[in-house]
Amino acid sequence: VQLQASGGGLVQAGGSLRLSCAASGRAFSTGVMGWFRQAPGKERELVAAIRWSSGSTFYTDSVKGRFTISRDIIKNTMYLQMNSLKPEDTFVYYCAAKNGLNFAGEYFYWGQGTLVTVSS
Repeated sequence: VQLQASGGGLVQAGGSLRLSCAASGRAFSTGVMGWFRQAPGKERELVAAIRWSSGSTFYTDSVKGRFTISRDIIKNTMYLQMNSLKPEDTFVYYCAAKNGLNFAGEYFYWGQGTLVTVSS
């Protein structure tokens, strides 16, 4: 599975961005896909994840009510709609995928990062 992330950019605080992650190589019919973010020198943090077959979701507390993860099964693409962005949301965001149904655990497939910068 190859993952291609896009949609990052510069936005003012309070603004919105939508990240996309297109999966190719094989149809991703099961498992979990997620969005991580990472600051320089820090560990990656799981921001949101979605079970591909059921659509059930996970969000880390700091983004609940502001971010929405979704997927388009036909397009084999995952999205992260980010609203009410704050300067502390400034990170490189990565999409990733794993087999199984647990949101936690090791993600084996990774896309390249896309930088989100939120100015105050």
